[in-house]
Amino acid sequence: MLDSIGQRLTAIFKNLRSRGKLTESDVSEAMREVQRALLEADVSLPVVKDFVARVKEKAIGEDVWKSLTPGQLVIKYVRDELVELMGGQNEKIHLASQPPTVIMMVGLHGQGKTTSTGKLARLLKEQGRKPLLVACDVYRPAAVTQLQVLGRQLDIPVYAEEGSQNPVEIARHALEHAERTARDVIFVDTAGRLHVDDGLMTELKELR
Repeated sequence: MLDSIGQRLTAIFKNLRSRGKLTESDVSEAMREVQRALLEADVSLPVVKDFVARVKEKAIGEDVWKSLTPGQLVIKYVRDELVELMGGQNEKIHLASQPPTVIMMVGLHGQGKTTSTGKLARLLKEQGRKPLLVACDVYRPAAVTQLQVLGRQLDIPVYAEEGSQNPVEIARHALEHAERTARDVIFVDTAGRLHVDDGLMTELKELR
């Protein structure tokens, strides 16, 4: 998801940078594209509307028109608001005082949960932790295989139960396995959906 947003914003900003002078129409068009990119990345409509309104309020100010690099100034405003939208500061992963720490990866289908799981696990491994990947996506074809391939590439073990259709039981057994094998961080790769539905939310609550 972040890669997709990044690519879209890069294209929008490239167009802004190429203009020596910006009009209000230029800013409005750029913000429409930013809004479209955020909505396609499943950011909620109210959040997107507030985001765009705050950027436009800054970007259509006198400072931008007087600036020698108005495009860069608009890009700065978008960046600042994106940072604020993401929480304003870098948050570290909070590890449990009594291991293992369990991290449940959630999100809609096709948003890169499995890939992100691998990246986070690799980061913690480099920091001296002993992560375990848990395959709890029992619906998507080849989801378990994808996680196992990723685990082999990263040299990180993967807990999976071939043929099981019960992600809650898999997660429970994985926790027991982690305790037996002294794995101190568990990444639970959950199933996604094309949209939020009651079945997905119920399953995630049970997993939690």
